Amino acid sequence: MSDNPQPLPDHPTPARALWRDIRRVSVGRSIGLMGLGAVIGLGLAGYALFTARGTSTLVVPAEDVALVNQQPISRSDYLLQLQALYAVDLQHATYEERKKALDDMIREELFVQRGKELDVASNDPEVRSAMVNAVELEIAADALTTQPTEAQLQAFYTAHQANYASEGIMTVHDYVFPASAAAHAADAVQSLKSGPPAADSLAHWGAKDSPLVGDEEFYFAAKLHLGDRLFDVARGLSEGTSSMPIAMPDGIHVLYMVKNKAPVPYNFAAARDQVLNDYRTKAIAHLSAGDEVFLRKRANVLIAKDLQ
Repeated sequence: MSDNPQPLPDHPTPARALWRDIRRVSVGRSIGLMGLGAVIGLGLAGYALFTARGTSTLVVPAEDVALVNQQPISRSDYLLQLQALYAVDLQHATYEERKKALDDMIREELFVQRGKELDVASNDPEVRSAMVNAVELEIAADALTTQPTEAQLQAFYTAHQANYASEGIMTVHDYVFPASAAAHAADAVQSLKSGPPAADSLAHWGAKDSPLVGDEEFYFAAKLHLGDRLFDVARGLSEGTSSMPIAMPDGIHVLYMVKNKAPVPYNFAAARDQVLNDYRTKAIAHLSAGDEVFLRKRANVLIAKDLQ
């Protein structure tokens, strides 16, 4: 037996050839599957990218009826537009009605977007006012939709009870004397016990009947015409009585009450609707003030030195 090994044949055996073919097929299949997986992954990623909200897409989402430069026109707004224009729902609207409503909404969106490009909101007073109103309405939404408890309304009514009463009515004369005619004013008080003075008596005293009052009017109007001090005296007078002389910067006043019907308070049940309205109004004012403070804090506001 020879010690030298025999050299291997140059050509592969059938077993080795089979194994080599199997490996070649396996590697090719793996590469093919990897490529297919990459293609599928890219496809899914692209679909997610181009159908996500806020990205460019050729597909109108189900909740919208149109996209205008990727800005959606919601289906709910479209249905409201149909109802407002033609008083019909989508099923009963004609093709022309549906098209007209949609065209109007697309036109509006196009003009709004163009207005933003031109920065109309910063220049047009009406647009600025409309934007402020829209923000105020958004702020007020919570207060308008929140239903306060009866206890809260009752407490509000008790705290502001003077606001819930019938409007008082009075007819009062205001006789004005010169500051130097204090004695004549005292005489007038005595004379008024028998009724309003005649015109010649006023002329004799050097007084005049104020043209601001003398007709029947509501309490708030009488207060506006008389001023706080004189009105506080007038509301306490009984019909057919006069006040004592009242020294004022423009002279001496003597009031004579012809008719005085004081306000009658409403009970809570009668005033409830007004109480609810006032409660919400106050809540809206509170929310609006809070939002203004918040917006000012996060804003960079610079004021000219001459106005600081």
